[in-house]
Amino acid sequence: MITLTWVYVIAGVAFAAFAVFNLIDKANPRRFGNAAFWGLMAVSMWAGDLLGDFGNGLLVLALVAIAGFGGLGKTKTDEVPEATKNQRAAKYGNGLFAIALVIPATALAGTFLFKQFPAYFDVKQVTLISLALGVLLALAVGHAWLRATPALPLSQGRRLMDSVGWAAILPQMLASLGAVFALAGVGDVVGGVIQQAIPAGSLAGAVIAFGVGMALFTMIMGNAFAAFPVMIAAIGMPLLIKQYHGDPAIICAIGMLAGFCGTLMTPMAANFNLVPAALLELKDENAVVKTQIATAVPLLIVNIALIYFLAFR
Repeated sequence: MITLTWVYVIAGVAFAAFAVFNLIDKANPRRFGNAAFWGLMAVSMWAGDLLGDFGNGLLVLALVAIAGFGGLGKTKTDEVPEATKNQRAAKYGNGLFAIALVIPATALAGTFLFKQFPAYFDVKQVTLISLALGVLLALAVGHAWLRATPALPLSQGRRLMDSVGWAAILPQMLASLGAVFALAGVGDVVGGVIQQAIPAGSLAGAVIAFGVGMALFTMIMGNAFAAFPVMIAAIGMPLLIKQYHGDPAIICAIGMLAGFCGTLMTPMAANFNLVPAALLELKDENAVVKTQIATAVPLLIVNIALIYFLAFR
């Protein structure tokens, strides 16, 4: 049976390749830091279950230490010449996007198809399995069409990941932080404070508090996955689901969208908002955040309204 373990193995191979490419890159003054960082990520993918909580905690601390003490850097040795980029763009045109579209198309198709074969696929993880399969298919299509060497996707992936740096794993770190907060009872404490401000018996007040709370906690923590365990424990479960008998699927799904509105408005979501500004060499590192606010605020209002009108019919 194909399970999530296979996805971890594939991801581990990619991270290990990034580590090796960095290790042999003598032009990068921080090659050893980069190699150690991505190598530890490969270890996490391959042996996370064997390491246990304490071992994984030490691994995370090592990752933080490498990034925090400036151990990461990037090199330009893998840069494709501008003339080559222009030549390839003119030759293949917008058809290049077809390779990228293979990934979501496979993920969508596999999510529905693989559930019909529970003997061969873990039906609880078919989306992630399909996503990994889509990446492999996209690599195969790109290799067959563009005639690139097998090492080129890994070297260019390494270049991109080195450019993003520690922010590439920020969502996973923050999501873990949200789980830790939930286990520590932060959601109960926050819920006690917020519920005192909600008018008694006010469904609208509870929905607004949940939606705005998701956005605000996402802005503070940098990730909606980190905010979700706190807000579902504070308001979602005790009020919206248990007291007002709301539809859990609608509340959770649209609640996450409300959290993503907060993602658009915070520099804490560095991988989404600061990294693009750095890659584009914008003068204002917060330019992306400032531009997105006009979209995020009305979108948050719409999401709150959708929860109110759809989850309690």
